[in-house]
Amino acid sequence: MITAPGRRIPDTGLRRGKPRLAIGLLALAAVLAARPAAPAAPVATAAEAAPVATAAEAAPARPIPPERLRSGLDFAAPGIRALQADDFANPGMLWVERGERLWGESAGAAAVSCASCHGKAADAMKGVAARYPRIDPESGALRDLPAQINACRVRRQQAPAWAAETEPLLAMTVYVATQSRGMPLSVSIDGPARPHFEAGRAIYERRMGQMNLACLNCHGERWGGRLLAETISQGHGTAYPIYRLDWQTVGSLERRFRSCLSGIRAEMWPYGSSEVIDLELYLAWRAQGLPIETPGVRK
Repeated sequence: MITAPGRRIPDTGLRRGKPRLAIGLLALAAVLAARPAAPAAPVATAAEAAPVATAAEAAPARPIPPERLRSGLDFAAPGIRALQADDFANPGMLWVERGERLWGESAGAAAVSCASCHGKAADAMKGVAARYPRIDPESGALRDLPAQINACRVRRQQAPAWAAETEPLLAMTVYVATQSRGMPLSVSIDGPARPHFEAGRAIYERRMGQMNLACLNCHGERWGGRLLAETISQGHGTAYPIYRLDWQTVGSLERRFRSCLSGIRAEMWPYGSSEVIDLELYLAWRAQGLPIETPGVRK
């Protein structure tokens, strides 16, 4: 069901399926706790990681060899795969349609639309989503695609930024990302992006929460295994923003992070925080070569 424009969709509550997920994660945590493990290193911020980045110019080794990379769709049930493949049945296409309308609507004090500056999205936005997160050359900040959309909205349209997880921002993000569907992820981790990459990698490998689990434990060490009734994927973000059946709506990759943090009983990161963007960059690099699937569909 599409929510009213501007309404934030609840994203971290213990909703349907969460108790069973917690039980599965608790079992996984018990298995990991039974074996010796080196103490987790503290997470470095992008600024703290800068010396490491400048000292290591060589490309880091890929944690999953390119020939073994697999989309999360490969681990989904046949019905889910069929739903994503059919644009007439894929519920995420409703957000694509909304985004297309927003693309052509004038907004803000400047009374201009996205189309006023960029023209046809199919031409101007082709390949854009495959390069995000990226460093903004004007501000020097690392931005993901929603943050860049909001920056354009504020600077060019002179309109207020859309709040995180609201329908207009999700719709525009889905619409822009869909223009790159089928194109491989190709983010840059060089230069000023390198400290953010190193910080994101540290977050990915850090154990967190009461269950003492890291992203790595599930999506790096145990992908293809089972967590209750679910198959653990490699944890790529190529299909986001995504329509999840358990959400009954479209949500961002950040919302998925928050679901995982809730599952391992860890402290939530603020919306748009450096932890979120740095981790998004690391995951995009980790999935480099896989195609954009937006809007994806998952259970």
